[in-house]
Amino acid sequence: MFLKVRKENIIDGLMKASGIIPSKTGAAYLRTIWLKGEGDMLSILATDSSIEFVGSYPAVISEGGLVGVSGRKFSELMRKMPPGEITLKVDASGKHLHIEQGRRKYKLPTNESSWFQEFTPFPENNAVLWSGDFFREVIDRISFCIADDEELGYMNCIKFSPAEEDDVEVCGLNGHQFGLLRFANAEIRAILGQDGFLVSKRYLMEMRKWLTSAEIEISLSDKRLFLRTENQKEIFSLPLKSIVFSDYRNFINQYKDQFASSLIVDRHELTDALDRIFIFNTEANKATFFDFASEELSLSCQGQDLGEGKEQIGAQFSGELKQIALTTKGILDITSHFVSDSLTFDFVGPAAPCRITGKDDPHYMVFTMPLEISENIYYNEESM
Repeated sequence: MFLKVRKENIIDGLMKASGIIPSKTGAAYLRTIWLKGEGDMLSILATDSSIEFVGSYPAVISEGGLVGVSGRKFSELMRKMPPGEITLKVDASGKHLHIEQGRRKYKLPTNESSWFQEFTPFPENNAVLWSGDFFREVIDRISFCIADDEELGYMNCIKFSPAEEDDVEVCGLNGHQFGLLRFANAEIRAILGQDGFLVSKRYLMEMRKWLTSAEIEISLSDKRLFLRTENQKEIFSLPLKSIVFSDYRNFINQYKDQFASSLIVDRHELTDALDRIFIFNTEANKATFFDFASEELSLSCQGQDLGEGKEQIGAQFSGELKQIALTTKGILDITSHFVSDSLTFDFVGPAAPCRITGKDDPHYMVFTMPLEISENIYYNEESM
């Protein structure tokens, strides 16, 4: 292989590739970045055995070929080199990649070409153009409701499901929180089939790093989700989770007619007050008491040795519920994902799911579980 390429053309893709491969642990072939010269393009390929990244960038190629090098070493060297043309050449023995830029000369040992395995091609037959910016928003508004522990099965996944007409539903559940976002997109709904798909949180967050505000193409196979830049220069793919997700619609329908109490409160006032009260939370007392009056909400927390905090803010409340305990950090996380100035909390009772919605977030809702209240302590969250 013998080619010339400009650093500024490849550095972004190279950083994305190096972000996928394991840094220190794992087999050497997984720590490899592959460089493939063909036609007038240099392709950069990387995988951790699950996620696959392929980026193709313009180059002047005198001799094509494929070579693998230490991903961390190569990407770090490229990052520290100044902009401009760089020459990449594999020596006659095939054992070293020579890297030159003016009077700068380096060489890296190459890895066994037999380690390379062909990457999964992008399925062209059902590709759909979608907003990368909106895709990121979907991930952000649901991912905080997904469990981190991969041993928790579907609770570690985001679920994309077809809904009525042209709608798509995206949801996540971690046992004490459930988030649901619904939007209309006939093309995305069409590629979901009957069952939709699931992505584990680990891969979801890696995908989030790759996405930008630019439009992308999205496609599916039986086992993988594929994303491609609109100019088709970069492809990012990841495995789908093969597991049955809980019947979340049954859960929603179970409670929809049971909300007997309702609180309407200014999101900014509530967030500011909870942010101060959070100072008094401890490992034993993670919650804030919500005490209700028709036109006022009282918030309080007693942090044992840390003291206590109490605040009153204006609110509108209807119903018989007198008091409830909600995790302070949990409510702060939830409210941060709404855009509405006014939020509505609907309650079934002190030990049943609470639904949170916003006037300007018409297709978004989050459920959270209260904490059980005893005289002296808060118990752990009950599962939904």
